[in-house]
Amino acid sequence: METVPQETQAPPTEIAPPAAEPAAAPAPTRAPAPGPDGAGGDAAEARRLTLEILDLLLGSPPPPGVAVQLWDGTVWPVPNGAGEPAITLVLNHPAALRRMFLPPTDLNLGEAYIYEDFDLRGDIEAAFAQQALLQRMLHHPALALTAARLLRQLPDPDRAADGHQGRGRVSLRGLRHSERRDRTAVQYHYDVSNDFYALWLDPRMVYSCAYFPTGTEDLATAQTAKLDHICRKLRLAPGERLLDVGCGWGGLILYAAEHYGVEATGVTLSERQAALARQRAAAAGLAGRVEVVLGDYRELPAARPFDKIASVGMFEHVGRGHLPEYFRTVRRLLRPGGLFLNHGIAAQHGFPSAVRRAIDHLVLERASFMHHYVFPDGELVPISEALGFAEREGWEVRDVESLREHYARTLRNWVSRLVARQDEAERLVGRQTYRVWRLYMAGSAYHFARENLSVYQSLLAKPDAEGRAAVPWSRADVYAAPAPWPGPPSPDGHAGA
Repeated sequence: METVPQETQAPPTEIAPPAAEPAAAPAPTRAPAPGPDGAGGDAAEARRLTLEILDLLLGSPPPPGVAVQLWDGTVWPVPNGAGEPAITLVLNHPAALRRMFLPPTDLNLGEAYIYEDFDLRGDIEAAFAQQALLQRMLHHPALALTAARLLRQLPDPDRAADGHQGRGRVSLRGLRHSERRDRTAVQYHYDVSNDFYALWLDPRMVYSCAYFPTGTEDLATAQTAKLDHICRKLRLAPGERLLDVGCGWGGLILYAAEHYGVEATGVTLSERQAALARQRAAAAGLAGRVEVVLGDYRELPAARPFDKIASVGMFEHVGRGHLPEYFRTVRRLLRPGGLFLNHGIAAQHGFPSAVRRAIDHLVLERASFMHHYVFPDGELVPISEALGFAEREGWEVRDVESLREHYARTLRNWVSRLVARQDEAERLVGRQTYRVWRLYMAGSAYHFARENLSVYQSLLAKPDAEGRAAVPWSRADVYAAPAPWPGPPSPDGHAGA
C-alpha cells in the first residue's frame, strides 16, 4: 500500500453508501434514563457531563448533519425533524468521551473506535471533518483546559477489563528503517491475511491507487488501467528486464510479463505476498518469466542491471532520512539509459524544519494511530522534496502526474467492498482488525479528497554517457490505442505461444 481541501467527488455508480455499523435507534428526546446498571446516580452524572462536553466542543448550534447518541438512547442535539443526520456518533458507555479525548491524540481516538467505545453510523468520511474541527478547538488553551477538567470527571474503567482481543499495537525493535525493523513493519501490515485482502481488492489484488481514465470504470477495470499506464510510461518492450520494488501479490510483474513480454522480477519483505505471487505466476504459466524474491531491495545484486524499474506504493515506507539511499540503490540497479517509475503518496503543504521533524518523530511513536496500527514507521514527504532527493542522486525528472482524485475513488471502492464483506472479514482477522482497516481507509479517502494528501507517478531517467534516455518526443504513445503483444515465440518459431 502507498497510509493519510476541496469538495469530495461523487462516488462512481458501482459504489453503494458505506453500510452502517449496528447501533440502537436514536431516542426522540434528552429525557433522563437510568444507567447501564439500572441505577440513576453515577450514570446520570456521566450523562450530564457528556452533554456539557458536547455543548462545549461542538457548540450551539451544533454542526449541521451531525448527531450524538448516548449509551442510554439520549440524542444530542434534540432532533428537529430535519431528517437523518449525515453522521451519528454513538457513545457506547459513559467513559466513551474520556477514552476518545483524554488526551486528544489521534491514537486515543482511533483506539476508542476499534475497541468499540464508540461507533459511527452513516457517512464515515463525514466524521473526519468533525475530528479536524475538534482537534483544532482543543488546541485553544482555555477550552482545552475546561474540556480536560470535565473529561476527568467521567468514569475511567481499565481497558484490560473490556476483554477485547486482537493483534494490538505493533512492536518494533532496532534502528528506524534498519532492514530488520523494516521487515517487521512491512509484515505487520501486509501479512495480516491474503484471504482478507482478497475479499475487497480487485481480482489482481493490486493494493495501490487505481487509474480511472473516464471516472466511470469499476475497480477491476481501473486497476488494470493503472498497470497498463505504468507499463506504457516505462515504454516496456518484449525481452526487457523489469524490476518491481515492493511487488505485493505480483499484480504488476504478472501483467507486464503477460502483456508486454518482459522478464519480470519482484521483491517484497512479506512472506505471504511472496508465496501467493509465486503461486499466481505458476498458475498463469509465467513461472519462467516471473521471479519473486523474498528480501530487501537493498540486498539485490547489480551485476546484471535492469532495463526498467517500478516502485508502486513502497516509497512511503522508506523514510525521509533514507531517501538518498533509496534513490541511489535503485539507480545502481538500473542500466544506463533506463527508466524508473516511482509511484508514491506525498504530504501536501508540509515543510517542517529539522527540529519540528524530530519532535514529530517523538510524537509519532506515542500518539499516532497510523504508526501503531496501520503503517509502522511510514513517513510522507512533499513531492518537491522527493524529486530533490532524486535529482541529488543523479536522476533526471522526465514526467510527473498527480492521481489524487483517483486515490480517493479507489479508497471509497475498497471501503464499500470491505463493508459489504464485513462478516467474512471478521471471521478471517477479527472485529478489531476489520475496524482498523475500515477506519484508516475511510480517513485516507477523506484526506485525499480534501487535498491533505496526494499521490504522484514520477518518471525518472538514468541517461547514458551520451545523455540518452529511453523516452520518445511526446507522451502520445502513453495514450494511443495499444497494439497487442503477440506473445512469446512458439516452438515452431512463430509469434504467439
